[in-house]
Amino acid sequence: MIPKLHYISQGHTGQEHLENIQSACTSGAELVQLRLKGFLEHEVLNIAAKARDITAHFQTRLIINDHYNIAKEIKADGVHLGKTDTCPTIARKHLENWQVIGGTANTLEDCETLIEKKVDYIGLGPFRFTTTKDNLSPILGTEGYKSILEALQITVPIVAIGGITIGDVPDILKTGVSGIAVSGEITKNFNNISQFNKLLNSPSTQDQVWKPNQRK
Repeated sequence: MIPKLHYISQGHTGQEHLENIQSACTSGAELVQLRLKGFLEHEVLNIAAKARDITAHFQTRLIINDHYNIAKEIKADGVHLGKTDTCPTIARKHLENWQVIGGTANTLEDCETLIEKKVDYIGLGPFRFTTTKDNLSPILGTEGYKSILEALQITVPIVAIGGITIGDVPDILKTGVSGIAVSGEITKNFNNISQFNKLLNSPSTQDQVWKPNQRK
């Protein structure tokens, strides 16, 4: 089972990312995605290893953005692959059976492609304009999510992403998505995690312990 709330790490430096991940875990995050752009691979590995230590302490799941080889090396809970990253079917050959693979989608066709490649969840967006991603794809909004999910009729978890605030959650959930991924709204106030979890009806980390040897 993929948690309903994903925190996407932010920070100008590796240390800022780690401090924010620590705060997220302390505030009850069940899943953190380490998203480092513009860092060299050896820097990502170093930061990811430290992030693994933090998340392991809190029994929080750690997903590595882009680098499936680093996810394998540090025994992260999985990897999230963008549209220009390694193909999920290739990454699956290198990862352990219990490590999940997520993929980015912006359209119905993207979702169908990822489903064929047997990803464990799909990050679908953007919900609205966000400054955290360059070359932003067309905005989906709630109507975009509704039409895509109605067309798919599948059980692969769809996670909404892109500029989502607490006030957006009720309407987004009505579209049928499984969860949401949030970056800025949490980074600016980590107490928002409890509010998101309440709206998502997510269990606390005390109630849900990740067992990596049991592939969901």
